This record gives sequence, C-alpha cells and structure tokens, in this order.
Amino acid sequence: MKINIHTRHADLASDFKEIAEGKLQTMERFSVPIERIDVEVTHEANPHQGKHSHKVVIASHGSGPALRAEATEFNDVAAFDLAVKSFELQL
Repeated sequence: MKINIHTRHADLASDFKEIAEGKLQTMERFSVPIERIDVEVTHEANPHQGKHSHKVVIASHGSGPALRAEATEFNDVAAFDLAVKSFELQL
C-alpha cells in the first residue's frame, strides 16, 4: 500500500509523516485491497476557525471499496486521529 501525504497552506511537523504511515499501515489487518491512500492536510488561515483550523482528508484508491474520511480539529495529529477512526469504521 502506497501512502501519499499532500499539504495545502500547511507546514507539517517532522513526525507527522511517521505517525500517519504507522497508523495507516495497520489498516492492512482488514484484508481489504487498497492500492493507495491519499492524505490531504489543510490549514485554515481564518482566525475565527480556531479549534477547527486543521482539516485532514483521507481517501483510498484501489480495487476495493472507495473510502473517504475527513475531520477538523485544533492540530494536524488530532484531526488525523479522528479521520483514521472514521476510515477504520468504514472498513
């Protein structure tokens, strides 16, 4: 499974990629054929967004089902954790 991490208007923490790849590699335990997972991280510049200024979208591509999960939170890792939970429930 290939994992692509894209950012929009964002600078990621140095360990975010390691955390994301580690959690997404555990999805292989469900034996669902997924060729590629795209993770998109967006930072909202609007100060009124405050607690929901970081958005993470996870989408799968492959011969298995098309899955998509998104979450917004106060930082990248928290948003990623919520999106992974939603993604896992869909599997």
